[in-house]
Amino acid sequence: MDGAMKVRWGLVVAGGLLAEIGILLVAVPVSFLPAGERALLWAVPPACLVMTFLAGRWTARRAAARFVLHGTLAGVVAAVLYIVATWNQALPLAFIISHGLKVAGGAWGGSYAARPAGVAL
Repeated sequence: MDGAMKVRWGLVVAGGLLAEIGILLVAVPVSFLPAGERALLWAVPPACLVMTFLAGRWTARRAAARFVLHGTLAGVVAAVLYIVATWNQALPLAFIISHGLKVAGGAWGGSYAARPAGVAL
């Protein structure tokens, strides 16, 4: 398998970890607001989409090939990390939906990274 066909798993895992760290950086301060748990239900889903977009873009650019795949896998890693960390815990529907947003955000970031330089959205 040539270099362009390989999945760069180190980058994928790093991207997933970066996404989860970014989500925590948003979620922890929000959890201290007076509305606390209710505020998290509104803050976490968009944070998941945005942070995995950024992590997916970062991962895909460094992979330099198979951009969407690398971004998507970074989102999958982020989702799996949270699923493993919260195994056997009841989660609100918003957090479960957030797993899908992580995968979508990673794919979006990978797709964005694949654009030719200088092309506006």
